Formats: sequence, structure tokens, C-alpha cells
Amino acid sequence: MSDSSNSTNNDTESNELHLDDIEIEDLRKRVSEKWNTYPADVLPAWVAEMDFPLASPIRKILSTALDGDDLGYPIGLRATGLPDVFSERMENRYGWKTDSRMADVITDVVQGLYVSIEVLTEPGDGIIVQTPIYPPFLNAVKDTKRRLVENRLLNTDEGWRIDFDALRASIDDRTRMILLCNPHNPTARVFTEAELTELGAIACEHDLVIVSDEVHADLTFDGRKHIPIATLSPEIAERTLTITSATKAFNIPGLRCAIAHFGSKRLQQAYHSIPRHIRGGVGLLGIYATQAAWQQSQPWLDEVRAYLETNRNIVADFVAERLPNIKHHKCEATYLAWLDCTEANLSGSPASHILETQRLALNEGRTFGADFNQFTRLNFATSKRILAEALERIEKATQST
Repeated sequence: MSDSSNSTNNDTESNELHLDDIEIEDLRKRVSEKWNTYPADVLPAWVAEMDFPLASPIRKILSTALDGDDLGYPIGLRATGLPDVFSERMENRYGWKTDSRMADVITDVVQGLYVSIEVLTEPGDGIIVQTPIYPPFLNAVKDTKRRLVENRLLNTDEGWRIDFDALRASIDDRTRMILLCNPHNPTARVFTEAELTELGAIACEHDLVIVSDEVHADLTFDGRKHIPIATLSPEIAERTLTITSATKAFNIPGLRCAIAHFGSKRLQQAYHSIPRHIRGGVGLLGIYATQAAWQQSQPWLDEVRAYLETNRNIVADFVAERLPNIKHHKCEATYLAWLDCTEANLSGSPASHILETQRLALNEGRTFGADFNQFTRLNFATSKRILAEALERIEKATQST
């Protein structure tokens, strides 16, 4: 059964998005972070925003709200029905049967990380983070005065893998939590059932809470299926707080809306110990857009994901054929390629060298963890023509060391 047949009330309009026709001139009119951080002569291929047009159901529901001057306070978050939409989506996509009463609408995934650490651990407690990692994971541990327990992924010939021996050895009597990112950003791994089961068993053995960021779940390739770690056993589920959102897969991060699902009342009650107004509110447009994404926009996602998979292949082939001094594991998910430039011998960090010599903005590897200064992250969620330009600039940069 196709993904689109699993979703409810799918968009029946044409999903011809003409993704090859995206023009840089139009993108530069945007006021988002990706297109406004650098000067106009810089081609941005960094922060996780896609260059693609919105799904028509999302555009329609936002337009309807604006046409009706409907920008007042949202009704009670549970009364919006979004927790029920989340539960329907999880069951249809992943076979995960959840109780919608155990799902809270929150502002965004990063907020969920911070609040979870604050309410479920104490200053000085150990938080396990698998590096390289999405920078807010590291920032959240530091900002809350917790102790980073770094469990570095192993960079093997077959790709990035969890070092379970090192993980077990790193746990002490004040280790309290594992922050999981699956699919993983930036390595683009989709962890297997065996890997997640072993991780969950370690958490159960040492009484660790699992906070699982699954925001890239819908962006998997080659027929891979994302597995929510909370589905693996009742014992793992009861200690797992899952955070997800429509923002990455449907390209609506500026609307700030996410879901935190609690595997037990204990976790939910702890989360609620911080008053709601301190945790922040969610705007009406974010709620509307998330509902339209999860209930009506699967055809858009199917087309975009297929396009991303082609772009993923373009990146992998280009690196293999024309960038012999850069190492790269083909992405299993996401639209973010993690490039090891250690052997390229670039002056300074790869991102700074490429920016200075070729006016291409990539992510700095050092922000993803210590000793990753010679890595950089490339966002390939754009047209093939723009992607080709970005890759050619990387090639030229490696020739101007």
C-alpha cells in the first residue's frame, strides 16, 4: 500500500510542482533565515529550509485564514483536534497506536528538548548525546547546566553506526537521559530496529529517559521505514518522550508547531510541572498548517521526497566522481549531506574556506560536536540546477586550497 493511500483526506489536486523551475531570483525575495543571513552574492545551502513551494492544502488553509481575518487566539490546544490528527498520522504511517490524550501541542522540537531536560533531570546530571548532532542538542545540555555524555557515532566503511560498547562504558550513577535523533541529523542515518532495540534495552537497564527527536521521520529513502522507538516494547515506551512535527517534511518551520508524546503519565506530569505560559504558546496558523500537512498533503510529500531522493543520488555520485578528497555516506534520510573534508586540506574549516573562495554557505562542522571541524553540511533541498551550481562551487573550492 502506498504512503498516500495510508493518509486521510489526501489532497486531490494536481501535485505537479515544477521543482526544476525554481528561480534564485524568486528565492532571494524570501525573508527567511536561509536567504537573508548572507549577502546577495552568496548561494545559501545551509540551514534546514527547503526551496520548494508549499503544498496546496497548506497554502489554501493559510489563505482562507487570512481572507477571513482569522488571526485571533487559538482555542484550547486539545480542542483544536491536533493531538487526534497526530495519533491518526502515527498509526497510518508507522503502525503506532497512541493515545491522543498523551500528546501535547508545543511550540517546536527544540523547545521540547529544553523543557524535557529541565523537568526530567537536575543540573550536573549526565545527558547522552550521539555526535555529530544537530547543534541545539549540545546547546540544550550546556544551557541547562547538565553534563554532556558524548557517545560518538562510529564512521565505518558501511556508514555511521552507534558505538554500543562506548555507550555502556559512559553511563554512571548520575546519567539520566538519552537524547536520540532518528532519522539522524547530520549523518542522515535511519536507525534499524536492531539498533533501536539495543538502545532501548540499555535505557531500561540503567533507568534512563529517552527523548527522541523524530522530526525527519517522513523523509526516508530507498523504501526504508522509520521506526518510532516507542513502538518497540511497553518498557521502552513508558520511558520515551517523542517529539515530532510537520515542519521539516512539509517545509513550514516558521509556523512553530510540534507535538510531544509521552509514554507515561509520569513523563507528562513532569513536563506539565512548568506552567504552560512559561513553555510558550502556539499560533493559530501553525495549527492550521500542521493539520493540512498531515491530513491532506501526502501527494505533495510523495513528489518532494522522490525529488529529494534524486538529488541525494546526484550528491553521492558527484562526490564519488569529482571530489576524491571528500568522503560521504549516501543519505538514508533527510535532505542534508554530511561531508568529511579532512583529506581535502582546505585552509581553515571547510565551510569558511568554501564561503570565502566560492561564496557558497554551508554549515560549520564544529557546531555539530568537538573534533568535527573538518566536516560540513550541505542542504540539497533545492532545484537540480541550483544544486549543480552548489556542487561545482565545492569542487572549485577544493582546487583553491
